[in-house]
Amino acid sequence: MIIPIRCWSCGFPIAHLWERYNERVNKGEERKKALDDLGLDRYCCRAMLLGHVDLIDTAAQFKKF
Repeated sequence: MIIPIRCWSCGFPIAHLWERYNERVNKGEERKKALDDLGLDRYCCRAMLLGHVDLIDTAAQFKKF
């Protein structure tokens, strides 16, 4: 739902990169180039951003009673 602050495998901080990565991909930039430019070299960190699905807006629609 929310991008993790650190990579689950190696502990590298990745949450601060999500906004920039998402903006660049939405503008049409290739995902590989965006990840390379952001400095994500480890496959575990790259997988965290590539596999993330932003569901916070969907989950926020439901109220807890």
